[in-house]
Amino acid sequence: MDRQTVKIHEKDHVGEVHIADEVIAIIAGLAATEVDGVAGMVGNFTGDLVEMLGRKNLTKGVMVEVGDGDVSIELAIIVDFGSSIPEVTNQVQTKVKSAIETMTGLSVDEVNIHVSGVNVKK
Repeated sequence: MDRQTVKIHEKDHVGEVHIADEVIAIIAGLAATEVDGVAGMVGNFTGDLVEMLGRKNLTKGVMVEVGDGDVSIELAIIVDFGSSIPEVTNQVQTKVKSAIETMTGLSVDEVNIHVSGVNVKK
């Protein structure tokens, strides 16, 4: 993930607000893991070492691409067995978009989801 920051410029304010890409990634990760049916995030998009991650590593499995005032997000998730993948991913996209736009004021251009596995409870 890039260490750049997003600048939000608004007239009639005293200064500038800088939002680190990592902050946007944390917001996206938290929003995604709150959706029922999401078992966890995946730390590696290539799938070589797929690992379930707890809340301490929410930036893992989240890629942030910042444009001029807009953001694109890619998430890699694991869904619970028995969950409807289309329903879960739609809810993740909606929740992530809403959370980022509400908290940062940035426009979310797209939220792409990679379903990297299924969690089978024993």
